[in-house]
Amino acid sequence: MNIGEASKASGVSAKMIRYYEEIALIPHAARSESGYRAYTGSDMHRLRFIRRARDLGFSVAEIGELLSLWDDRSRQSADVKRLAQSHIADLEERIRNLRQMADTLKELSDCCVGDERPDCPILATLEDPEEVGEERAAHAASPARRGLRGKAPA
Repeated sequence: MNIGEASKASGVSAKMIRYYEEIALIPHAARSESGYRAYTGSDMHRLRFIRRARDLGFSVAEIGELLSLWDDRSRQSADVKRLAQSHIADLEERIRNLRQMADTLKELSDCCVGDERPDCPILATLEDPEEVGEERAAHAASPARRGLRGKAPA
């Protein structure tokens, strides 16, 4: 099977297949007489394994470890579990960070009046996050923010 067919069958792009060969996640493919790469069933099995591991967010280094464990029939499943649990902890940390980013953006969006004025706490925070904390508090207390546009505070 040539690289295009291997790509289609495995769900891994031809570019990534070449990269995985280069970094030795998969062995270099045999070459046909005309110089084209020729992939075997074993290569395809390995590419599908890599694809599933990538889909689960494992890094290339982690995939290398998983492949080593997969190839080692005397492995201990505890080693595989340790790697999986470490990856779970990394994913959970990334999720926490993404939630913090979303919360921050929601807060900034809530502070933005979103009218014709050029003042924007979102852009101000991106420009200088230290300076914005005080401005955000003042903006939140402003008459326009409280729905009193054009009216004197009571």
